[in-house]
Amino acid sequence: MKYIVTLNGKNYEVDVTKTDAVITSVSPVASAAPVAPAAPAAPAAPVAPAAPAAPTADGTKVTSPMPGNILAVNVSAGQAVKEGDVMFILEAMKMENEIVAPASGTVKQVLVSKGAVVETDAVLAVL
Repeated sequence: MKYIVTLNGKNYEVDVTKTDAVITSVSPVASAAPVAPAAPAAPAAPVAPAAPAAPTADGTKVTSPMPGNILAVNVSAGQAVKEGDVMFILEAMKMENEIVAPASGTVKQVLVSKGAVVETDAVLAVL
């Protein structure tokens, strides 16, 4: 089958067979009316990652192993957790990573919320 494909103002005649595609000719496209260039958009303000609150409680700190977005917060202050319980879900590189409790104890402070952007070694909670 033969198709005519327009790409960047040029017509390409493409012959497609079951195993390959071959460009057989290239010809310029006559445009009906010149297009005015778009006005440059104002630069958007950079979005800074949300800085987690500073830990105020002493204890075992639960930290982020990598930068990413907090998808879920499964604990709250005062909640008892066991070693290995999933405390947070962190999305990094399109993967969901479970952040687990490093030890058994009671959550003293939760420093991030769902949707927060965190960096490597950011303190997420204190046990």
